[in-house]
Amino acid sequence: MPTASNLLAFAVVALGMVLTPGPNMLYLVSRSVCQGRAAGFVSLAGVAAGFLVYMLCAALGITALVMAVPFAYDALRLAGAVYLLWLAWQAVRPGGRSVFHVRELPADSPRRLFAMGLVTNLLNPKIAVMYLSLLPQFVTPETGNVLAQSIALGLVQIAISLSVNACIVLAAGTMALFLARRPGWLLVQRWIMGTVLAALAVRIATEARR
Repeated sequence: MPTASNLLAFAVVALGMVLTPGPNMLYLVSRSVCQGRAAGFVSLAGVAAGFLVYMLCAALGITALVMAVPFAYDALRLAGAVYLLWLAWQAVRPGGRSVFHVRELPADSPRRLFAMGLVTNLLNPKIAVMYLSLLPQFVTPETGNVLAQSIALGLVQIAISLSVNACIVLAAGTMALFLARRPGWLLVQRWIMGTVLAALAVRIATEARR
């Protein structure tokens, strides 16, 4: 099992990642606003399935391979930092839109909502960065079984992500309406998210390999 300090540190990183806008948040908010909370939770179930796929891949050896090849590890780490900086720019650039900007979308069936949630998560670069670039930094082979540590860290990330995203689904409609009536708050929300993303990118780029 991971050490308590590693679990806590990884939990903080996972929380920071899930609170920053990305494909998952955009998809869940848009479905919850346009089709209701039930559709949002069906979509969240698909997202959860995607998390399980990533966790199993990481636990079964991908992260171990990345850690064994320092150049590949550093390339992924820097690519993740660049991606987060790009997200930060998208949040604050002139003409950018908040994730809570209301858009009209056609209604989809539960099966399609689940499938789209799964595909959105599997193709989400932020989650790939989480499992391929961040998670290995918190696995310390000398403290125990690498497979068990990877699974434990993955379960922590999934629990945090599902809890936060469930709250987003429940509050999406109210938040979208609140922000739509207050354009100034939309701008503040974008700049806060952009700042968080940029800070996380700098930390990833400058943090030494564990």
